[in-house]
Amino acid sequence: MEIEFTVRLPVDSHSVPFVRGLCRKALDHLKIGKDTTDEIVLALTEACANVVQHSGDEGDYEVAVRIDDDICRISVWDEGGGFQVPDLSRPVDPTADGGAGLVLMRALVDELAFEQDPDGRHRVTLEKRLEPRPALRLID
Repeated sequence: MEIEFTVRLPVDSHSVPFVRGLCRKALDHLKIGKDTTDEIVLALTEACANVVQHSGDEGDYEVAVRIDDDICRISVWDEGGGFQVPDLSRPVDPTADGGAGLVLMRALVDELAFEQDPDGRHRVTLEKRLEPRPALRLID
């Protein structure tokens, strides 16, 4: 089973709990375990909060979520100024501006990538492998 959706949201603090709730509902519907769901939702919250905090008050941002049997992949695009991404294979100073969020996201997901797309938008992609789920039981 698979769920996929994309939403465009205003850059404001009210958009973060909205998209977090959508993602949580999708993961719950697919019977993803609570711990995994909490980790994914927290990483998404951090990515969206960074957009709201750093990309300015104007415009909007986009979140795409795709959940299948094996992986949850989330991409967050914004049109902000971006930032110099530290080498994530080395320790990041959690006291530096934005450092704690990067450390948190890296700890919560299996893959974390920052890119600038050809259209100029900045994208963070989060990927989390999913544990096997119990088979859905059909009701007679």
